[in-house]
Amino acid sequence: MFVAELASLRNLEVLDLSYNDLESFQLLQELSIFGNLMTLDLSWNRFNGSLSIQDFASLSNLEVLDLSDNSFSGIVPSSIRLLSSLKSLSLARNYLNGSLPNQVFASLSNLEILDLSSNSLSGIIPSSIRLMPHLKSLSPAGNYLNGSLQNQGFCQLNKLQELDLSYNLFQGILPPCLNNFTSLRLLDISANLFSGNLSSPLLPNLTSLEYIDLSYNQFEGSFSFSSFANHSKLQVVILGRDNIKFKEFGRDNKKFEVETEYPVGWVPLFQLKVLSLSSCKLTGDLPGFLQYQFRLVGVDLSHNNLTGSFPNWLLENNTRLEILLLRNNSLMGQLLPLGPNTRINSLDISHNQLDGQLQENVAHMIPNITSLNLSNNGFEGIIPSSIAELRALQILDLSTNNFSGEVPKQLLAAKDLEILKLSNNKFHGEIFSRDFNLTGLLCLYLGNNQFTGTLSNVISRISWLWVLDVSNNYMSGEIPSWIGNMTLLRTLVMGNNNFKGKLPPEISQLQRMEFLDVSQNALSGSLPSLKSMEYLEHLHLQGNMFTGLIPRDFLNSSNLLTLDIRENRLFGSIPNSISALLKLRILLLRGNLLSGFIPNHLCHLTEISLMDLSNNSFSGPIPRCFGHIRFGETKKEDNVFGQFMYWYELNSDLVYAGYLVKHWEFLSPTYNEKDEVEFVTKNRHDFYRGGILEFMSGLDLSCNNLTGEIPHELGMLSWIRALNLSHNQLNGSIPKSFSNLSQIESLDLSYNKLGGEIPLELVELNFLEVFSVAYNNFSGRVPDTKAQFGTFDERSYEGNPFLCGELLKRKCNTSIESPCAPSQSFESEAKWYDINHVVFFASFTTSYIMILLGFVIILYINPYWRHRWFNFIEECIYSCYYFVFDSLSKLSAYLYN
Repeated sequence: MFVAELASLRNLEVLDLSYNDLESFQLLQELSIFGNLMTLDLSWNRFNGSLSIQDFASLSNLEVLDLSDNSFSGIVPSSIRLLSSLKSLSLARNYLNGSLPNQVFASLSNLEILDLSSNSLSGIIPSSIRLMPHLKSLSPAGNYLNGSLQNQGFCQLNKLQELDLSYNLFQGILPPCLNNFTSLRLLDISANLFSGNLSSPLLPNLTSLEYIDLSYNQFEGSFSFSSFANHSKLQVVILGRDNIKFKEFGRDNKKFEVETEYPVGWVPLFQLKVLSLSSCKLTGDLPGFLQYQFRLVGVDLSHNNLTGSFPNWLLENNTRLEILLLRNNSLMGQLLPLGPNTRINSLDISHNQLDGQLQENVAHMIPNITSLNLSNNGFEGIIPSSIAELRALQILDLSTNNFSGEVPKQLLAAKDLEILKLSNNKFHGEIFSRDFNLTGLLCLYLGNNQFTGTLSNVISRISWLWVLDVSNNYMSGEIPSWIGNMTLLRTLVMGNNNFKGKLPPEISQLQRMEFLDVSQNALSGSLPSLKSMEYLEHLHLQGNMFTGLIPRDFLNSSNLLTLDIRENRLFGSIPNSISALLKLRILLLRGNLLSGFIPNHLCHLTEISLMDLSNNSFSGPIPRCFGHIRFGETKKEDNVFGQFMYWYELNSDLVYAGYLVKHWEFLSPTYNEKDEVEFVTKNRHDFYRGGILEFMSGLDLSCNNLTGEIPHELGMLSWIRALNLSHNQLNGSIPKSFSNLSQIESLDLSYNKLGGEIPLELVELNFLEVFSVAYNNFSGRVPDTKAQFGTFDERSYEGNPFLCGELLKRKCNTSIESPCAPSQSFESEAKWYDINHVVFFASFTTSYIMILLGFVIILYINPYWRHRWFNFIEECIYSCYYFVFDSLSKLSAYLYN
């Protein structure tokens, strides 16, 4: 052990062993020979297991201990109090859990810096933290700590200079005592559950602030920048960011607004480096005080309602500006000629209303740009060929504009380009030509254009490709087998083209595949086995000409969420193996030739929210166990239908360096291809995509040959929104349990053989928008026209001649309208048609046989009546004979004459 080699240096005071691969606990024990050691840095090693302070107990003079970025686990040991001389302690970025022991802080009265960030600590911060009066820097960020700050001893820490509580579960209002922290330079409370109003005089007194981040909380009301009027040292202000990340925590800050123009025309004392006011409900032009800022490095004003033209002056005034994000505003007009700026590396002006053409010399104006996003605007014309001269360009997003022409050949040879999005434009030509040489691409989006040709094998040179989207074009030919060699491919979208032939079995070699869409093509043959795609989450094969049985080993992905094989020519039954897809949320088999009973093993798919088995040839009863499937009752916070998002990290220079090191960074979305499915509800074929799928739920069994009664267990589906059982041969009555379908919006039972009365309890379904029981055998009164049933007309009940009520203009019997119970005579009159056919025919046959036997017995007993009966029969025979004979004689004579 090399510690033995340092034995001669027993008076060593500083030992830095960071950034090694040390993992031996024996080394920690050997450190005891350095009795005079004051600083020990063991960060960025591979130590693991429970943290034992006993190994450092002999280092009584230790003032600085850094154990960050290792793999220590378990709880924070209470024995840490033995290191009473500590002034700086860092346990950041380990796997520590549990609550913080109260006695730890009681003994560390000399501690000035405490960093517990990025662990899994929970509970509250012990009140004994007040016993550390010299504490200058405190960071328990990135844990699961909770509670209110007013009760956790913070008010006594009035010497704090840095306080980072971000990414925890703290709640309540900010304690008024923060007003006394006049030495505070850094305050980061982002991503918590803090609430209340920030208009209090809390911040104006904190004039030493250099860095403040209040984003991702639940603050209400308005916040005025006048609170910073006396803050001359302020460098970083982050009050809001994109809600996409915020919603991962299940919170929303829609009620929080920022007012930047009060007082009007004010000139701030500070010079900011970073300003983030994303999603702060700003309106009008850009904040006026930005006219006086000349040191900006990063600006994010995304997701507001800013108007006007592109602020070229912001680039001209701030020659150090590296990141400018104006995404999702209402900027209009043409993109003004950009002035030269050699520092800008990320520019996002997507989702605005800008138009016109791009300037030809764009490469000379922003030569070092790495990420350029102009998507979702109205830009037109051709792409300037000079854009390929942006040598540092890694991300280019021109999607959803009106660009036309061919893609410049120079751009197709940009070797450093990682993400290229050209979808939703009017580009044409053959993209995969011999000029295509983007070997460094990670993501390529070409969907919704007019590209032609086939998938040339030049694309196989892109060895690192994750995403390929060529959907909604005019591409043809077969899907080549070499596509199976692109082993890193995670998303393949080729829908709505003219691809034909079989789906190559080599596609199963794409073992990292998560999203596969080859829908709406002319693919044929049988379905290949995709069981090797263990990470597959969304599979779309609908709208092709696949035939044969669904293979038993078709899929084996425990992560599968969507299976859409609608509108093909598949036949046979649903294989039992499908029951292994336990996470499946969407199962769409509509419009095939599937037959047999609906298998009970579908009930194992308890997470299902949308199931469409319509337009097949299924027969037999509806499985009763369907009532135990959680249609719509899944956890909405899972957000499983919005996770197809790849991020590109945008970093500025170091913007704050005190005891805590903070970088300003944003994660910019580069791909947001959300799953989309079609489902018939409310009599409409609609497409649902992204987050709305978290709330959609429905069961469609229409247009089959199902028989039997409707299981009353379906009334247990209290979260289902659409239920369609129409066009079958179901009989019996509507279960009264359907009144429990409290969230249902569309209920279609038309074109069956259902009978009886319509349960009046259905009027309690307050969300029902579409209701049809047309063309059945229902009788009695229709439900009262109140609540939602007041919106339905006679078309909901047509084809039921024995229904009555004011809506149908057929009066019901007065006894029906009476509040008293109907009499027995009315029931017999009103329900003469409601006959049990088996009982009727049995009674009729029995009566007929009894009458016949009685007649035979009378003839046997009474000779007189027997004689008369035989004479009657004989006379009838002679009469018939002579009638026929005379008629034929007269007919022959007439014909002869």
